[in-house]
Amino acid sequence: MSKRTEWIEEKTIRQLQHALTKGETTSRELVLTYFERIAEIDSSGPNLNALIEINPDALHLADKLDIERKSGKIKGDLHGIPIVIKDNIDTKDKMHTSAGSLLLKDHVAKADAFIVKQLRKAGAIILGKTNLTEWANFIAEDMPTGYSSRGGQTLNPYGKEFMVGGSSAGSGSAVAANLAVAGIGTETSGSILSPASQNSLVGLKPTVGLISRSGIIPISHTQDTAGPMTRTVEDAAILLNLLQGYDKKDPITETNPNLAIDYTKCLSSKGLKGKRIGITRKPFFDYVDTEKQILINQAIEEMKKAGAKVVEDISIPSANENWNINVMIYEFKAAVETYLKTIDASIGLHTLNDLINGNRQIGKRALKYGQALFYQAEATSGQLTETAYLKSLVFDQKQSRENGIDAVIDEHNLDAVITPNNAGAMIPAKAGYPSITVPAGYTEAGEPVGMTFTASAYAESVLLECAYAFEQSTKYRRSPF
Repeated sequence: MSKRTEWIEEKTIRQLQHALTKGETTSRELVLTYFERIAEIDSSGPNLNALIEINPDALHLADKLDIERKSGKIKGDLHGIPIVIKDNIDTKDKMHTSAGSLLLKDHVAKADAFIVKQLRKAGAIILGKTNLTEWANFIAEDMPTGYSSRGGQTLNPYGKEFMVGGSSAGSGSAVAANLAVAGIGTETSGSILSPASQNSLVGLKPTVGLISRSGIIPISHTQDTAGPMTRTVEDAAILLNLLQGYDKKDPITETNPNLAIDYTKCLSSKGLKGKRIGITRKPFFDYVDTEKQILINQAIEEMKKAGAKVVEDISIPSANENWNINVMIYEFKAAVETYLKTIDASIGLHTLNDLINGNRQIGKRALKYGQALFYQAEATSGQLTETAYLKSLVFDQKQSRENGIDAVIDEHNLDAVITPNNAGAMIPAKAGYPSITVPAGYTEAGEPVGMTFTASAYAESVLLECAYAFEQSTKYRRSPF
């Protein structure tokens, strides 16, 4: 790495903001420095391929924000700070929104997603868009994480032999490699938690309803959400403050009781003291190998030292139920066809069947791993009236909530439960409940391991308390380079 780019390594939002305030750098210089690092690491060298597109207006936006800073007009906590966002999030600018699909390579959104408006309002510079597992990993059954037909294969900066995690792979790889100070991912089931744990990041999957989904290419209105992917818990809290908000286009945001909360006020190095944390070993610890289990067990001991009351060997009553992805299969067709109404008619994509036929016309470049999930979704009516869908929805809601996370938390009077990596992501995803993953060490080969805290609806403040105290007591994260 060049001397020019070394100074931004592992810098936090507040550290960069302090440097900007003191006149030690400018937003223009930050953008140029990140561009150089992208050239060194993403486009050559390790060739991470995390960025699918660079914002051609990034430097112009930086200049504008520098002028505003000089005149004393500071928009917010992200004023002049470059971040990256996943390529399924709409931006009304010169960038495309493609979900990694060749079908949408020419699609330019007609409006910013709600969360992009929030970021711009706070002064953020959208540096670029990140690659993802195509269609947020909802097109093929055997597609590798981090692969898309438009963007190719994203790699893990800790080693190309390690899984990069999906579907928010590009955001995970980019932030881990310091190609931006922070990133935004989206999750339907594990798509923030997986790449965060695989790239030694903090990944926060919020309660469904805390962050608007309008302007984000959807899978499931029951499970979809966006969330921060950062190198520190503090940065995740800063982003969460800015991303949340009431959006009339996404009525579920009216259920958020915490709009007045400043999540950075929840951060205390003593945040684990007295917290009751449940260890859900079965079946989740069986999903990771012995070496990773040892690392998680060491992390649990660190939690105890930090004052947590650890409740061993608890079980989520519904953990071994016969789960399926029916809700996503049935909801996808209706959701994606609603989104397709927002794109330019000249692209010629109006229905899921249009997507299927469009991929067939492109051929092997688009269908390297097939489109089995598209076929399954196309076989539904798209009207959400099927008995199988309604029964699956009721089942998922009851088994993930009152017979799942709520049951185990109430039974043992817990503040949170923990699982390794994203092994327990499915149940809170179906419940729409929040989880946060934090770096918990590295295998002997150097592969990152994460520990994930999960709680009940709108308990983000509790999760941030726990995660911050754990992070501060362990300081596990290290840069990949």
